[in-house]
Amino acid sequence: QASLEDYEETVKKAKEAWKVWADIPAPKRGEIVRQIGDALRQKIKVLGSLVSLEMGKIFVEGVGEVQEYVDVCDYAVGLSRMIGGPILPSERSGHALIEQWNPVGLVGIITAFNFPVAVYGWNSAIAMTCGNACLWKGAPTTSLISVAVTKIIAKVLEDNKMPGAICSLVCGGADIGTAMAKDERMDLLSFTGSTKVGKQVALMVQERFGRSLLELGGNNAIIVFEDADLNLVIPSALFAAVGTAGQRCTTARRLFLHESIHDDVVAKLAKAYAQVRIGDPWDSDTLYGPLHTKEAVKMFLDAIEQAKQQGGSVVYGGKVINRPGNYVEPTIVTGLPHNAPIVHTETFAPILYVLKFKEEEEVFAWNNEVKQGLSSSIFTKDLGRIFRWLGPKGSDCGIVNVNIPTSGAEIGGAFGGEKHTGGGRESGSDSWKLYMRRSTCTINYSKDLPLAQGIKFQ
Repeated sequence: QASLEDYEETVKKAKEAWKVWADIPAPKRGEIVRQIGDALRQKIKVLGSLVSLEMGKIFVEGVGEVQEYVDVCDYAVGLSRMIGGPILPSERSGHALIEQWNPVGLVGIITAFNFPVAVYGWNSAIAMTCGNACLWKGAPTTSLISVAVTKIIAKVLEDNKMPGAICSLVCGGADIGTAMAKDERMDLLSFTGSTKVGKQVALMVQERFGRSLLELGGNNAIIVFEDADLNLVIPSALFAAVGTAGQRCTTARRLFLHESIHDDVVAKLAKAYAQVRIGDPWDSDTLYGPLHTKEAVKMFLDAIEQAKQQGGSVVYGGKVINRPGNYVEPTIVTGLPHNAPIVHTETFAPILYVLKFKEEEEVFAWNNEVKQGLSSSIFTKDLGRIFRWLGPKGSDCGIVNVNIPTSGAEIGGAFGGEKHTGGGRESGSDSWKLYMRRSTCTINYSKDLPLAQGIKFQ
């Protein structure tokens, strides 16, 4: 764990390294990022295994997370030859109007325990390609992952005669995170974590007029209409609610079922839950591992108790599993109203609240009534309903899906959400712009000095 003195030294080294990195042409930066992707590919199984050991997710998910980083490296290589702004028509003759994009400088990246590799990968691969240096603070409970990944990156940089400090690492707790948020040398701070902590980070960064990219909580819903294909619904709801033991920001926490199919779907889902193979995350047969910490187990039990007090019925699970480790039963709760306080609370555990609805308009409103706005999904065959869902009166989330789960986003689309989810976007589409600063440049190549808007000043 780093002291604040270590942090200070690291920031200075990273700032110095940026001066070297910023001078490298973008396609050459992309080539080095490609090599980082290849180095990760060679270690993908051992890194995936380390994710399982330290975080607790199943091995295939650990490997999949490293694969995300590899995929973003590939994406960033192409991006390195496409970063650019438009040439705009000038209203003045003999003038050119262009947009120039430059790196912001040093990007601070604070990541959470649940995706200890992928979230750093999304940020760093894009940030590096854009010409930035990175300073990473991973979660204190997954520091082995942070060290392993940083060592792999540092070797690639140093093999290319670049300073390893281009991708610096400081392991630490809240003191380091606070220092990063308050540090004017952090040109952009990307924070992934809880809404509660994210709000504190946002205020500290805003106080110094800094830039932040926030990926915070989610209270994601799946809505199932009467015409849905239940062969898609059951495995989708199962994966979205139970995958990573409910510890994804995109985990489905609310399942809205049309009243005509409610009982049938609950019965089928409970049957599917009973078949989930619980065990050691390293065992290839396991689908569901432990929660990350003892505190998470307590939060799970507290939420179950609140759900019961507010009128809910546990139809599957609800208990701690009697075995070594932080294992709890994946849980289904029915009978709660859509606006019950516990339903509006994101508990980072595998609890699914199943709720009844009658009409499209009401259930779209219920999807949107929570404070978070990350991911959402409907299951229907009605084309009109699909486009209403995607439209201005549909889902207010950053991720709006049809006939697929809330979790499992692809890297090519911008990832992030609205409202208390923070409004940030990472990875694909044009999210690279968040890691750069834009300059509007007017160049006069004539011998005259006409003013814009036809103003005469003589």
